[in-house]
Amino acid sequence: MISLPVIVSCSTANEAEPFDPTAPLAHHTATGFRNLYGEGPKKGGFFNFLFNVRLAEDWPDEDALREAPPTPRVPVDFVRLKSPPADDLQVTWIGHSTLLIQYKGLTILTDPMFSERASPFSFMGPRRYTDPALSLDDLPPLDAVVISHNHYDHLDDATIEAIGNSALWLVPLGNAALLAKSGVTNVIELDWWQKTNVKDITFTLTPTQHWSARGLFDRNETLWGSWAMNFGGSDVNLWFGGDTGYNEVQFREIGDKLGPFNMSFIPIGAYEPRWFMKNAHANPADAVQIHQDVRSDKSIGIHWGTFVLTSEEVTLPPIALKAALKEAGVPEEDFITLPLGGMEVQTISGETMTADQKSALD
Repeated sequence: MISLPVIVSCSTANEAEPFDPTAPLAHHTATGFRNLYGEGPKKGGFFNFLFNVRLAEDWPDEDALREAPPTPRVPVDFVRLKSPPADDLQVTWIGHSTLLIQYKGLTILTDPMFSERASPFSFMGPRRYTDPALSLDDLPPLDAVVISHNHYDHLDDATIEAIGNSALWLVPLGNAALLAKSGVTNVIELDWWQKTNVKDITFTLTPTQHWSARGLFDRNETLWGSWAMNFGGSDVNLWFGGDTGYNEVQFREIGDKLGPFNMSFIPIGAYEPRWFMKNAHANPADAVQIHQDVRSDKSIGIHWGTFVLTSEEVTLPPIALKAALKEAGVPEEDFITLPLGGMEVQTISGETMTADQKSALD
């Protein structure tokens, strides 16, 4: 029997009503928000998913995966993590969509999820088959936490409480009330295309093709999105995709308005079966198109290797990504995946190298 947290993590929104994309705030509705572009999710999709896919014999076995985690892992470079060179951008993949971004003495955490289950319950719901690359206690002091949306695999109650008001939380509209339940009030809410400055960083909430819910009756009541992060005016420009499907309009708009980006973080996992997931989750081919649309010099694949949320093999996304890059004629080094705990380092000149390579030059 499927549990409520799987409903929250893997279901999709009702089909959107007709709208005028030229009208101001067209993604707002009387009860919440909606996507502006692309085909609406199929009605009755969750029940098809539950009875025709989730219970299929070839669904990945979470218990077996825990015995032999397939996601590559390397030790975290805690020396660089605790004392990062100010002039190097460094990004550490903690797991799923959780990244630690460090540059010029500033530290940003994305979609922090450190709990055992992507669920409001400790005893049921999607369970990790790979542990986070580091613990909450291992984190350096945080300047900002950015949230893409309120699904449990991206916004976790225990993690919210652990970080608390020690960092500024940047969230899409409607999500401050959720954090307030955990006593967190150091929050800024933004609408799509709104900006805010935090120290030397300009954060802009940008659109995605997704949806929101924490339960069965709050569908799309809060906004979802992605984040552009610009350091020092034009020095380093980053984009965090969070979780999204693909459409032909909004990512080109992001690239035209805010790109190019030195580095982007783009979801590549949780995409099968396509008839059900395509409007909410990008597959690797979609991710390559997003990489090109937002005009990213370098991209890192996220949203894979941590939870069994969909039916593709858990080790497949990086393999499928390489095939998609070859098909699109994009060099493999332009869009990579990291092992858990892996760190990507980029110099100010734009040359990208691993932390090991950078350490050899220091």
